[in-house]
Amino acid sequence: MARDPKGTARNDPAAGGGAPDRLPRRLALAGGIAAALLAGLGVVLSRREEAGEAGNQGFGGPFTLTAPDGRTVTDATFHGKYLLVYFGYTYCPDVCPTTLANMAKALDRLGKRADALQAIFITVDPARDTPAVMGQYTSAISPRILGLSGSPAQIAAAAGAYHVYYAVHRSGPDDRSYAVDHSSVLYLMSPQGAPLALIPADEDSDRMAASIGKYLPAA
Repeated sequence: MARDPKGTARNDPAAGGGAPDRLPRRLALAGGIAAALLAGLGVVLSRREEAGEAGNQGFGGPFTLTAPDGRTVTDATFHGKYLLVYFGYTYCPDVCPTTLANMAKALDRLGKRADALQAIFITVDPARDTPAVMGQYTSAISPRILGLSGSPAQIAAAAGAYHVYYAVHRSGPDDRSYAVDHSSVLYLMSPQGAPLALIPADEDSDRMAASIGKYLPAA
């Protein structure tokens, strides 16, 4: 398990460690929030949305964030590619590392077809997850996943566009090992930036690859 400069334990994405006493509550909360999102927006949206007939309604929208190398990226940066978006944070002890590992395996299973897609991991904890931290974290999981951070206002705007819930829970003002409750769903966007599908984060890599693959061009 890695530690930040102040000595606070930070989750290792390969190990998926964390506080076991918080695990059942977090999994239950993440599952409940995900179920509500999926029920409200629908697991798979009509292909007509990809063609722009339904506009950009449901989820997704403009964002401005910072890549690990310091460059500014926006939603327009990725136009022309399918976009797979996941929100979480690097200190997450369970749901995030598991989901990202399954994302990476799903993209590997898709092979060359995954070249048409950019996977991004957006932090909901910008206070600890700097662009450099995000880069180190995602590179340890897969070079196919781009970690993005930003100012608290930029993160809030991106989360709002995707209807992402998140809330910081500190035991005190100096608590550096605080938890962040957040919704856990994968958002698939078309090359034109229109919403295509909500993919449950608890899908295994095979099911995730199948859910993503039906929207990608044939090899």
